[in-house]
Amino acid sequence: MKIGLFFGSFNPIHTGHLIIANYLANYTALDEVWLVVSPHNPLKSKSDLINMYDRLEMAKLATENSQKLKVSDIEFGLPQPSYTIDTLTFLKEKYPEKQFCLIMGSDNLVSFKKWKNHEMLLRDYELFVYPRPGFSGSEFDNHPSVKITDTPLMEISATFIRKAFKEQKNTQYFLPDNVIEFIESKNLYR
Repeated sequence: MKIGLFFGSFNPIHTGHLIIANYLANYTALDEVWLVVSPHNPLKSKSDLINMYDRLEMAKLATENSQKLKVSDIEFGLPQPSYTIDTLTFLKEKYPEKQFCLIMGSDNLVSFKKWKNHEMLLRDYELFVYPRPGFSGSEFDNHPSVKITDTPLMEISATFIRKAFKEQKNTQYFLPDNVIEFIESKNLYR
């Protein structure tokens, strides 16, 4: 079974994330996509992140009716900040029968050299890359491990969503209704 790992803060998870994950799970060689909720991305500030368990719950709510999208809290028990290579090594040991692949946006491919052990990632894993607005082309585009996908271009950002909640604007259709209800019930992002 080929599993695509879609790492993210999911702060909050939104329709853009879900469209990307669904496309990759259904229109590529992947059998499933696991949304891996990262407690802390080493290349991002931790200050504007809400509680990781709230972000995990929102991801579970957003994917509860999906057959091919799963949610993982695997990084919650690993040292922080979370490095992709360490998580992949752990998963490979825990699930030796599964083949794991990495999902990333083209913006991450541009800065891929900054990643811990990026050479090992390219050597040992397939990378499924989805387009991001304003980012096209990197030195890794033609690498045999890199699969550039035709995933629909998404311009929705979690920053936009957080700002909308803070300004008490309508977020319908940007997130699943049950995620909006969860955010409002806990008064998040206000």
